[in-house]
Amino acid sequence: MTPTSRNLAQRIYSKSRITGSFQLRSGAVSQEYFDKYLFEADPQLLREIAQALLPLIPKNVEALAGLEMGGIPIATVLSQLSGIPTLFVRKNAKEYGTCKLAEGGSVRKRLVIVEDVVTSGGQIIASAHALRQEGAEIICVLCVINREAGGVENLQQENLDLKSLFTISDLNASVT
Repeated sequence: MTPTSRNLAQRIYSKSRITGSFQLRSGAVSQEYFDKYLFEADPQLLREIAQALLPLIPKNVEALAGLEMGGIPIATVLSQLSGIPTLFVRKNAKEYGTCKLAEGGSVRKRLVIVEDVVTSGGQIIASAHALRQEGAEIICVLCVINREAGGVENLQQENLDLKSLFTISDLNASVT
């Protein structure tokens, strides 16, 4: 880890790590939780995270697909910095109005899914299936934190390549 990335990891760790007993979306229980809304709500830290994610975006991407809810702020700032349009992807298509799964334009593009924290990858897999059914080509998945809890392997089974800014091990090592 470079000194700059170590510093960013330390700041994410100190800003968002909380301890206790937390049930994760995957159903697993963890004694350590990274509250992504704490780092996403800090404008300077969110911008630095997005800047660090920029080099991970493949060249042939037509849109960033921010997943509801935590992926949306990250995708929005990445869009501002990269000039790549953003789509805002719901967990389920609206049942009223336009009945869209994603807002911001057509999903019939080469997309990068943007997420905050990945544990098992369950919501990413569900969203990728829905986006693919609507004609999207998923190039890869970007996340800030990979919890190293099976997400990479689960995503690989769905032909989804996960690129993470940090793993849980990186964050923990940054403070030792």
